[in-house]
Parts: sequence; C-alpha cells; structure tokens
Amino acid sequence: MTASSCCGSDAKVAASSCCGTEATAGEASCCAPSGGKKIDWLLWGCGSAVVAGYAGYLAMGHSEDMALPWLGTLMHTSFEMVNAMWWGIISAAFFVGLLGRIPRELVMSVLGKGGTKRGIFRATLAGLLLDLCNHGILMVAMKLYERGASIGQVMAFLIASPWNSLTLTLILVGLIGLKWTLLFIVGSMVIAWLSGWIFDRLVAKGTLPANPNQVNDADVPFLPTLKAAWSGQDWSVPSLAAMFWQGLKESKMVLRWVFFGVVLVALVRAFVPPESFGVWFGASFTGLIATLIATTVIEVCSEGSSPIAADLVTRAAAPGNAFTFLMAGASTDYTEIMALQNTTRSWKIALFLPLVTVPQVLFIGWLMNTAGV
Repeated sequence: MTASSCCGSDAKVAASSCCGTEATAGEASCCAPSGGKKIDWLLWGCGSAVVAGYAGYLAMGHSEDMALPWLGTLMHTSFEMVNAMWWGIISAAFFVGLLGRIPRELVMSVLGKGGTKRGIFRATLAGLLLDLCNHGILMVAMKLYERGASIGQVMAFLIASPWNSLTLTLILVGLIGLKWTLLFIVGSMVIAWLSGWIFDRLVAKGTLPANPNQVNDADVPFLPTLKAAWSGQDWSVPSLAAMFWQGLKESKMVLRWVFFGVVLVALVRAFVPPESFGVWFGASFTGLIATLIATTVIEVCSEGSSPIAADLVTRAAAPGNAFTFLMAGASTDYTEIMALQNTTRSWKIALFLPLVTVPQVLFIGWLMNTAGV
C-alpha cells in the first residue's frame, strides 16, 4: 500500500507522495533528503522556534513592558497560530492515515475520459481530495500524464490541489474562518476546471501538443475498486490507532512548512509595521500586484503559504490577496514549470500554465477584495 502524504520513505513516483526514491520530475521538491540519519533542519529548527515561542508566551504572558517588544510579538504569534491550527492538524493526521489505505488505482479511476468536460471536472475533484503539497501533487500529475490523462486533466488536477489538501483546509478554517475557506475552494475549483478546459481546447486547435500517451477510458472501475478497498480494511480500535499514528508520521513534511510559515509570519509581524503591511499588501490593485510579485519570488511550499495567506486576511483585510498568494504561488512555481517541460517536452505547455491561470487568479482575487471591503 502506498502512502498518501507529502513524504514517505517507501513512496514511489506514482504514489500519492511528495518524495520517492525513484523521483525524477519532483527532485526539486519540498522534501528533505531521505537518508537514515539526515536531520530535517527546517522541521526541527522552525518547530523548535514555534514551541519555544509558545512556551515563552505561557511563561511570560503578553507584556507590553518587555525590554524587547519584538520578542513579545514573536511569542504571541506562535501562541495565536498554534491555538488556531492544532485541532486541524490532529484531525487531518487521522484522515491522512485513512487516505493512506486507499489504493492509488482508485484515484486513477476517478479521472475518467480525457478531453471531456466531465473528465476535467473529475480530475479537479481528484486534485481536491488528495492530501498533498504542491510539489507532491506535481509528481502525481506528471505520472498521470505518463498514464495517458489529457493535458486538460493534468492541469486541472495540478491547479486544484496544491493548498486544498485536507490538512491545509482544516488549518485555514481555524485561521480565517469557514466562509472564506469555502470561497477559496470554490474559486480554485473554477480556475482549475476552466484552465483544464482551455488547455484541452488549445490542444484540439493544435496550439499545444497533445499527450502522446493519452487513453480514452479509465483502466480501473471505480465502484468495484472502492468496495474492495473498504471491505479489505481492518477497522478495529488498534488498527485505527495505528492508522492515526501513521498519518501523524506522514504529516511531518506538512508540519515542516507549516512551522516555517508561522516563523515567517511572526517575523513579518515583529518587524513590519501594521500600517506598512496594510499599504503594501492591502485590498487595492497595487496590493494585489505586490502580492503576485511576492508569491512569484518566494519559493514556499503550500503548507508554509497558508499562515501567510491568513495574515493577509486578518491583518491586511485583503482576502483576495490571500487567495492570490495561495493560487499564484503554485501557478508561477518554477519547479512546476520546469517539471512540466521535462515531462511533456514542451516549453509551450509549461509556460501556458501561468499564462492561462494568473489572469483568472487576479480577477477572482479582485472580486474577493471588492466583496470583502
């Protein structure tokens, strides 16, 4: 059984995983080298900083009379973020373990027939359901291309998933509330489906090359595979406890970027005045463009971008900027662009990813800012 996680020592390229010993397209990924004695400095460094900040706040409280006000801000941010996210992380660990029991073939069967609106829609849903980081979903998307999914299905799958994993969705609910989280999900689904449709139309017109591996039908029937997967599982209490523990272990690569995002947000809060933050990244057209530039330049895995996006909602009062930061971060990711080029052997397909998606992201971001003001 392959794990559905951001990283796994046994995960292969075709698995729902961000790391794998056979990985090629995703080598420049969000995952640390997988040696037996390698230390994940990002996980332990940022995690230790967050824990120290949380403990420091509990011990010292929020005192405006501290000799180092910026230190108080760092500790308070850790305390606030952890309290908002812990329940989402614990809940998601259970469901990540559950997803790890689902055969990869079941996911493949969900995609259906390529080159159709229904196939694109099913690929969008498949992307939404997988608990992967943006680099993890990239590896699976490239495998789908090799398995014969249409260009539109690959793009819909790739665009829908990066921040829409179960883990990040639950975390975002805690950070920005259910309303904005649901709106972000709907917006991402619209962009994913429309982009997939555009890509398939460009292929049909000859503007972009078709997938030479494309097949018309799914290889595995969905319902029989689902029934077999469900009936073949052990649902006893010890088995569920083991499943939760496995999900927690597989969440390490998610947590490393979540901790990094918390540290980054804490630094921004400590050293960037609120008025400047609101001016630079506020709910204006210039703020939207500044956010687009920032998310293009900053190479942050989707898990790390979620706390930053939450700060754009709560501090800058710019939900559209937060949506842009989440969505455009994947659309303009050079790792994804290069992996697309290497897999499809087409610079046109790779460069059309930001060309098709970024205008849609900016438009929906502008609508959200207008509605949120």
